Amino acid sequence: MKRDVLEKMTALITAAFGLVAALAWNDTIKALFVTVFGTADTLWAMLTYAIIVTLIAVYVTIKLAKATAKAGNNEE
Repeated sequence: MKRDVLEKMTALITAAFGLVAALAWNDTIKALFVTVFGTADTLWAMLTYAIIVTLIAVYVTIKLAKATAKAGNNEE
């Protein structure tokens, strides 16, 4: 039982730090868009921001999935 609790706490803390990092990147990317577009309130700026963030998320997810699969194959 102690191990299960420790594993869950580790997962929750890791997720929390991931959320903090994501929010920091979110603010950074928004500031970049304000610099490029002049304001983050325009529809095109928000749309471009959403598309870029989505593409980054998909790319990173695919790379992580491939790395995980490769690591799993190396353990066998």
